[in-house]
Amino acid sequence: MRLRLQVGACGLLAAAAAWSQTQEPAPGEPPARRWTTLERLSAERLAAAHADVERLRAAVQPPPSLPGINDYRGVFHAHAGDSDHTGGTPEELLRDARRIGVDVVFLSDHYRPPRDFMDGWRGLHDGVLFIPGSEAHGLLIHPEESVVEHMDADAGTLLRQVNRGAGMAFLSHVEERVDHPMDGLTGMELYNRHADALDDGDSMRAVVSWIVDPDQSKALARAVELYPEEVFGAQFDYPALYLAKWDQETARRRIVGVNANDCHHNQVFVVIKVDDDSVRVGTIVDDPDEMRVLTATDAPGIPELVRGHEPGTVIGRYDLDPYWVSMRNSTTHILAPALDEGSIRTAVAAGRVYVAHDWLADPTGFQFFVGEPGAPTAIMGDEWTLEADKPAELKALFPLPAYIRLIRNGEEIAATEARTFTHRLDQPGVYRVEGWLEVDGEWRTWIYSNPVYVR
Repeated sequence: MRLRLQVGACGLLAAAAAWSQTQEPAPGEPPARRWTTLERLSAERLAAAHADVERLRAAVQPPPSLPGINDYRGVFHAHAGDSDHTGGTPEELLRDARRIGVDVVFLSDHYRPPRDFMDGWRGLHDGVLFIPGSEAHGLLIHPEESVVEHMDADAGTLLRQVNRGAGMAFLSHVEERVDHPMDGLTGMELYNRHADALDDGDSMRAVVSWIVDPDQSKALARAVELYPEEVFGAQFDYPALYLAKWDQETARRRIVGVNANDCHHNQVFVVIKVDDDSVRVGTIVDDPDEMRVLTATDAPGIPELVRGHEPGTVIGRYDLDPYWVSMRNSTTHILAPALDEGSIRTAVAAGRVYVAHDWLADPTGFQFFVGEPGAPTAIMGDEWTLEADKPAELKALFPLPAYIRLIRNGEEIAATEARTFTHRLDQPGVYRVEGWLEVDGEWRTWIYSNPVYVR
């Protein structure tokens, strides 16, 4: 993810608003967002969200595991040392993956000919499994073997080569290609953090105004220090556009939904003194000569901010997306028997995965299946045949009580607040569930299951 700074007038933006009543979800609709991003970034809202997240994390009680199945925390769409707009390295990514318990990293290197992205990190590194791949043609591709000679071919030719053996491909940045055909694709992204950032210019402009103000810059630095995950998560919106396409496509075929972490560790804002009345503002991946120059006319606090510093000095640095924060923000949990590339590829291709926002609470152990706990007849990604003389139940088990939405063929058919959920199956359809958690008086999406396909 790379965002160009767009700076308008640098007057300070009020970040807090009057307290409003919690809105109950409308029947058949996902809960509405309560706070704007700027409201979420206020000191009061950050502290309140942090307190609720700490409470939720402490209350997690995972359900019993499925026999022979492990729940591996994975990350799709990860960039490290692969472009001039990527700020992090593979070593840094590995360190942070170990810090937060990430088991699998699907790399999505930007193609840099003549380098072959399949020659990058692969296999286990200090207990973390790396699977190479690339972001190309609007897709995340993960072939088993090199396809470097086909990277400049049309998308159809490339996909045929990628899909040999256990190769996989996923539609990426869905907001840019809603009508993209799904032929030859394993799945698609359900959520991409980059889309939230692009859709929220007000908060990006606010950050720029804050980092060139003496008082607000201190407040932002304090917020990032105390509440890094709450700051990073402030832009989150329910990915309605992504999910609508997914529901439409799964009505015709199995389409596996994965997360798009899109982490680069490049959202590290810096302020560099030019002279006593001006600064350069940008990120660590920007060339200083291309950074935006702001003067005291744009922001009256600049002379005070730069006082006592030599020209060229970095007088402010605000790291908004360290890998550990970005990776825990959105994940793909993979239900597989073992942590090896073959087992992980097989589980993902079968749709035995769910997407989650782990920073709210650890979702490990979540289950969605037909049958009985411990002995399901079908789990996420499976097809199950409905028989009139054999009644069956669809069940969801959560590590925490949540607001649960059951969705069939893209329409909500049931909703409740509970830790477990049961639905008697009496109609065919594509069934999936969402789990939401209440944080600072608003519901935030926590878990998105892959479907059970009832025929």
